[in-house]
Amino acid sequence: MKYARLTKEQLEEMHQEFINFLATQSITADEWEQIKKEKPETAEEELDVFSDLVWEGVLNKVEYLEHFSPNQIFLFRITAATIELIAVKVENEAIDITTREGYQWLQTNLMDDTVNIYTSTKAISDDRNKDIFALIKQGANITKGELYSYFQDVVEG
Repeated sequence: MKYARLTKEQLEEMHQEFINFLATQSITADEWEQIKKEKPETAEEELDVFSDLVWEGVLNKVEYLEHFSPNQIFLFRITAATIELIAVKVENEAIDITTREGYQWLQTNLMDDTVNIYTSTKAISDDRNKDIFALIKQGANITKGELYSYFQDVVEG
């Protein structure tokens, strides 16, 4: 498996897609029940293949990721060739930007001496989706990029 098995909840939500996936392999509902009972390892392999297909579809569309920790925000923009990073670090340990109050403090104190904004760009490896998946495994969430755009204006302004 290249990525990660979908959770039981995710698989339940994608029930129809999984049925279609099995159909592309000429596996009927009755045959699937039989495979699960008689060849559980084959059933597991099918779930892994399906999970990887779903992940590929999702990762192919990712353009922006965000990762918040109590004193840092990592904002990523993924292009065809690079991963661009805007990192916001709050040096004031009394501020936790994962809370509403801490985030509001950051919004009103962007130019404070305890707030540092860094940028970086790195080339994407040969496997773009694996790079993105690694960031997701570390806690990043897929976004539409509004926060990235906002901080890009701050950096360039």
